[in-house]
Amino acid sequence: MPQPQKALAPKRLGAEADASHEGVRLDRFLSERLPELSRTRVQNLIKEGRVSLDGATIVEVKYRVKPGERFAVDLPPAAPPQPRAEAIPLKLVYEDDALIVIDKPAGLVVHPGAGHDTGTLVNALIAHCGESLSGIGGVARPGIVHRLDKDTSGLMVVAKTDQAHRALAEQFADHGRSGALERGYLALVWGVPSRPHGTVDAPIGRHPTSRTKMAVLPSRGREAVTHWRMVERFGREKEPVASLLECTLTTGRTHQVRVHLAHIGHPLIGDPLYGPGFKSKLRKLPEPLHGKLAALSRQALHAARLSFVHPRTGTLLKFNSQLAPDLSEIVEAFKEL
Repeated sequence: MPQPQKALAPKRLGAEADASHEGVRLDRFLSERLPELSRTRVQNLIKEGRVSLDGATIVEVKYRVKPGERFAVDLPPAAPPQPRAEAIPLKLVYEDDALIVIDKPAGLVVHPGAGHDTGTLVNALIAHCGESLSGIGGVARPGIVHRLDKDTSGLMVVAKTDQAHRALAEQFADHGRSGALERGYLALVWGVPSRPHGTVDAPIGRHPTSRTKMAVLPSRGREAVTHWRMVERFGREKEPVASLLECTLTTGRTHQVRVHLAHIGHPLIGDPLYGPGFKSKLRKLPEPLHGKLAALSRQALHAARLSFVHPRTGTLLKFNSQLAPDLSEIVEAFKEL
């Protein structure tokens, strides 16, 4: 297990008001000038005495800003969580003294973070592996080499030793360009692409207005490449409704599959961030398909294939995972259209 991290120094942010800010409330001014802080967070920092004007502490949230005033905000260091062991069932696919491969269920958060201090995969791994987890990931992420979104199911590999962690991290950083690493996803999407296969090569970055979303940003995003092929299509020939795609990645951006498929007009079924505009299609579908889709509480994405070289033996390991039961039931219902 990793050793406790050293205490972090406070972080100081600054903001100077100009003529356009005259008379604006301090909490509003700071939240607009420092977009990484929400207005509620700013209000709490002011009340805690962590905001100062030219060295003098200000505790009045409604203080009216004047042009030329310079404010400093001292952010207290975040205390790294110390995850504890929790008896959460794991579906083990493979395990030895260097690594463990699991089939993650939808709904399971990978590591502790904001709003998820307990009940994560890390808590389950600590209970299962005891002291034998790589510490490179830090206190909150022991053994974690890569991750899946909370509501994405499927295959993940976790490192038990630091040597395994470093070797696996190198493979994931290469994204299979020159090595044997391969990640394959099954995606159930709205609509049917006009071609049997294709590639989405579109840079991805943080959405300009929504902190929880990513977006295709041609001028300032990071390289992102997703290859896809059609596995099956659903619906009548003249009225295609949905399709099952297999996607492979040569980059590893946050929400990559979700963003790219939405970008080409085929968002994941059940995706609340990138596919909410397709709810009208849902209302037109017959039972029992309508009911199954209405009950789906996550995006229809499953990490079905994972291949990598064992960090100690050099053996190529290949793993496959069948489509998760909730998605498999929906596929079977689509076949009845």
